Amino acid sequence: MKFDTRKPLSMLKKFFILLFGILYLIPNGYSQEFLCNISVSTPTIEGTDRRAFDALQSSLYEFMNNRKWSNVNIKNLERIESTMAITLRERVSSDEYTGAINVVLQRPIFKTSYNSVQLNFMDENFQFRYLENQSLDFNEHSFSSNLTSTLAFYAYIFLGLDFDSFSLFGGEAFYQAAENIVNAAQNADERGWKAFDGNRNRYWLVENLRNPSYRMLRQFIYEYHRLGLDRMADDPDEGRAAIAEAIVYLDQAYKARSNLFLLQLILEAKRDEIVNIFSKGSPQEKTKVANILREIDPAHSSKYDKILEN
Repeated sequence: MKFDTRKPLSMLKKFFILLFGILYLIPNGYSQEFLCNISVSTPTIEGTDRRAFDALQSSLYEFMNNRKWSNVNIKNLERIESTMAITLRERVSSDEYTGAINVVLQRPIFKTSYNSVQLNFMDENFQFRYLENQSLDFNEHSFSSNLTSTLAFYAYIFLGLDFDSFSLFGGEAFYQAAENIVNAAQNADERGWKAFDGNRNRYWLVENLRNPSYRMLRQFIYEYHRLGLDRMADDPDEGRAAIAEAIVYLDQAYKARSNLFLLQLILEAKRDEIVNIFSKGSPQEKTKVANILREIDPAHSSKYDKILEN
């Protein structure tokens, strides 16, 4: 994979901040964590004043970016980059909407200007009520709004994945917060919070992240990013070798449960990136990686064949 070796601002500082600030969730006045781009589109809703949706978009931007989600001291230039693209498909009543939310998390790679996608998920279970200029209230332990609970859930998932990628199992406290939101939403009418709502939803995402049986996937997140990608600028061979070793964890997860939701999300986020990384490397590495990925992700085996073509 070709990396731009321009060093991003404060990358090393961010690592140490994340490493030593992991377990605390109580705000204490530090700067906010997110640089989250929020968009609200209404391609199939007609005859509605766009101002209400602009107000919603602005309120959600403030909710994500101006709220303090932890006590970790992250400077403005080190804020976590993410995207939430909301598509509203139907206006059910004067204040109720249904649609989907696409959540994307990116992570900067050490000594480069490259951002690696950690999560890219289209959550189709998104229904909420909203009146223009209403306050957006949120409490981790009680459910009052599907809108704010959903955004807060993904905020904590973003933090957990980001922290996991810098420190082994570093995101645990944030996954616990996300699980608290899921537990509080078990009596909600809206879908996406319960085990029987489907096998690709918020319930199963945090369940997989918290389940000790699938802990190897969090080991993958750390070793792939911190021991692999972050070393590629200085020593591509060493970084690639670490990534090849980390991919073994995906094979272990597949053997534990072949249709695991978190494994599917990781493959969806990393598939093209891994192919690019192993366009170079030793024949042994290429064969090892291609064989594992073709077994655990057979629907995309032709893509992994490209690893062996170079």
